[in-house]
Amino acid sequence: MSDLTHLDSKGRAQMVDVGEKEISQRVATAEAIVNMQPETLAMIAEGKHKKGDVFAVARIAGIQAAKKCPELIPLCHPLMLSSINVELEADEANSRVKISTTCKLAGQTGVEMEALTAASVAALTIYDMCKAVDKGMTISQIQLVEKQGGKSGHWSRK
Repeated sequence: MSDLTHLDSKGRAQMVDVGEKEISQRVATAEAIVNMQPETLAMIAEGKHKKGDVFAVARIAGIQAAKKCPELIPLCHPLMLSSINVELEADEANSRVKISTTCKLAGQTGVEMEALTAASVAALTIYDMCKAVDKGMTISQIQLVEKQGGKSGHWSRK
């Protein structure tokens, strides 16, 4: 494991200087899972939630979260994202919603945190919208699935 780059020689937090890095295409995909009661999932999938379209609101929340990442996570660089995609899939067989997010840019630093933040906030939004009918929902498996670009190149969980 390499040295932690967010600490200076005295152990103090610092934002990494990416000014000398090459600009490259960067892509990161993350995911999250929201487990719930089958009735809750059916309500969402059938569009019968009294608060409205849960997937549409969660998608917008995820997009907004990726754009706000440096305001939420200390030491993250503000980025000019070129694309943010948030996909939500109802998995009836497992009574859950799978969230997949992908962020892209041409820049000097990666977009992993943006993709992870988008997945996390989309999951939290589903919980918030449905907690009145299913307080037992769980959010799990928030993870980076794949990243491309930069000096470290391509990495995939699969």
